[in-house]
Amino acid sequence: MLLNILFIIAGIALLYYGAEWLVGGSCNLALRFGLSPLVVGLTIVAFGTSAPELAVCLRLNGTGSPNAALGNVVGSNICNILLILGISALIRPMAANRQVLKREMPILILVSLILWAMLLDGRLGPVEGSALTAGIVYYVWSSLRLASRAKLGAEIAAATDSAEPSVSQSSQKTTLLIFAGILALVGGAELFQRGGVGLAEELGVSKAIIGLSVLAFGTSLPELATSIVACIKRQGDIIAGNAVGSSIFNILAILGITALVSPLQVPDISPIDLSVMLGAAILAAVLMTLGRRLSRIEGALMLLCYFLYLWLILQRGGAA
Repeated sequence: MLLNILFIIAGIALLYYGAEWLVGGSCNLALRFGLSPLVVGLTIVAFGTSAPELAVCLRLNGTGSPNAALGNVVGSNICNILLILGISALIRPMAANRQVLKREMPILILVSLILWAMLLDGRLGPVEGSALTAGIVYYVWSSLRLASRAKLGAEIAAATDSAEPSVSQSSQKTTLLIFAGILALVGGAELFQRGGVGLAEELGVSKAIIGLSVLAFGTSLPELATSIVACIKRQGDIIAGNAVGSSIFNILAILGITALVSPLQVPDISPIDLSVMLGAAILAAVLMTLGRRLSRIEGALMLLCYFLYLWLILQRGGAA
C-alpha cells in the first residue's frame, strides 16, 4: 500500500509541474499572437491543464480500466466547476465575463447532455469518439475566429516590437518548457495510474469510484493551481476560461481521443455522477447570471455542493 501511495504522490507532482511547464510555454506562444486572456484560458490553458486527464485516460483505458478513465473525466469536470470556481470566488469574487455566460456555459451544458446521451448504451465507440473530436476541432476554430475579430491592437504590437531582440532566446526556452511538460505529464500519468488503481484494488473500492474522486482531484490540480495564481493576479477571465474551457476539452477532446484509440466500455458509471456533472454546470451558469459575478457566499455554496458529492461517492464506495 505504501508503494501505491508513493506512486500517487510522485504522479501528482509530475502532473502538476508538467502542466505548469506546458501551460507556461503555451501561454508565451499564445500571447505573441495577441490573444486575449479569456481566449488563452479557453484554449491554450484549458488544453494544457486537461493534458493530465488525457494522459491518465489513455493509460487507464489501455490497461483495462475504462470505468476509472470515464470517472476521471466526469469527476474532473465536477471538480473544475464546483471546487475550482468555488475556491477562486472565496479568494476573490469574480465578475462574470459576457462571452462565458452567452457562449461557453451553454456549450458546456450542451456537450454534457450529449455525453449523457452517448453513454445510454454503456459505451463510447469510434463513432462517438469521432463526433466528440470533431466537436473540439470546431470549438477551437470558432474560438480563435472570434478572437481574430477582437485583436488587442497597437499596444501588443508595440510590446512585441520592443521585445524583438530576445525572441530567439525566448522561443528556445518556450519550446523546452513545452517538451518538458509533455514528458512530465506522460511519466506522471503512468505513476498516478499505477498508484491509484493499485490502491483502489487493495482497499476494495471500485475503479469507477476511485476515478471519480482521487484521480479526478489529482488531475485537476493544474487547473486549481492556475486559478489560484490567476486570483492573486486579478485575472478573472483566465479563471473562468480555464475552468469552463477545461471541462469542455475534457468531454470533447479527452473522451473523444480516448474512444478513438480504444472504445470505452463503461457500465459502472452511475447516472447520479452524470447528473451532478450537468447540474454543476447549470448551477454555475445560474449563479453567474443572477448577479453577473460569483460572490464569496456563492463560492462557499459551490464548495459545499462539491464536498457533499465527495461524501456521497465515498459512502457509495464504502458500501460496495
